[in-house]
Amino acid sequence: MENLKLSIVTPYGKIFDDEIQNVILPGSEGEFGVYAQHCNLLSSLKAGIIEFIRNDNSVELVAINWGYVQVSQNKVDVIADGAVSISGNTQDQVAMAIDNAKKLLEEASNDRIAISSVVSRIESNARSKI
Repeated sequence: MENLKLSIVTPYGKIFDDEIQNVILPGSEGEFGVYAQHCNLLSSLKAGIIEFIRNDNSVELVAINWGYVQVSQNKVDVIADGAVSISGNTQDQVAMAIDNAKKLLEEASNDRIAISSVVSRIESNARSKI
């Protein structure tokens, strides 16, 4: 299987920069997935979760408040205004990442139902890793 190069950048620096299998992005018109050999695409992103599968088959989550993505055949570049990686090796690290993601998403949107859905997804995926 071919891989994609994923880069997630904020004004404060890189959040992620590595090869992955695939990625699901929170497009402004709805979520969409990208695999290698995807057609070129430029899209705005809304508050939500970027979910991707690393080459070791682990699932990673990054919460963003809004941004843009440029997709080419083997590369995905995300520019986000704010982002929080939902990762950690301990329950305390994961809990702190979840709290930071909640704050980021609440500041980005007034849609409480959407925020609750995203937060629930973050919590279930992040806690299953520990």
